[in-house]
Amino acid sequence: MESHRLATGKKNAARLGAHLIFIDESGFLLIPTVRRTWAPVGCTPLIRHHFANDRISVISGISVSPAGKRLGLFGMFFWDNIAQEEVVAFLHEVLRHLRGHVIALLDNSNTHKGVPLQDLCRRFPRLHLEYFPPYAPELNPDEGVWGLLKGKLANGSPDDMRDLAEHLQKEFRHLARSQRKLRACILQSELPFYSL
Repeated sequence: MESHRLATGKKNAARLGAHLIFIDESGFLLIPTVRRTWAPVGCTPLIRHHFANDRISVISGISVSPAGKRLGLFGMFFWDNIAQEEVVAFLHEVLRHLRGHVIALLDNSNTHKGVPLQDLCRRFPRLHLEYFPPYAPELNPDEGVWGLLKGKLANGSPDDMRDLAEHLQKEFRHLARSQRKLRACILQSELPFYSL
């Protein structure tokens, strides 16, 4: 039943000539993500870091052009948790860059629903919000962005928040320029999607 709902959204995108954008949020901590790595036999690698609960919250979206040929990556970085106002600011920025109708696909988080988003949709009738089924992150291609970014930053030990932000922004820009990696994010999702 849910795949039928997603298929209907895909048909609406084709009918409207709309951009699709898959949106998600994630957080990056000063505490390093630890992944498997190489080391000489008997020498366990050590990562030294400063313990702090500081984080950078990021909202991003992979966009697909109406013809399905061009992919894009949008993102905004915040020093605090993401709430409805930040989601509105992100969608407003996306609308500045994408012409025509835009169908945003989001998870069912409370930050994606509410009066601020309804007001934005009223102000910009070309924006259409659709939601993934509950508890289905495997359907969202933007999850692949987080996997790639966290993999690039794994086993690193940033000195402070500024250092983390610089590394994160550098890797984000690099990913945004790679059509191959963005396409892989879409194809690795379990979303029933037309071929790209």
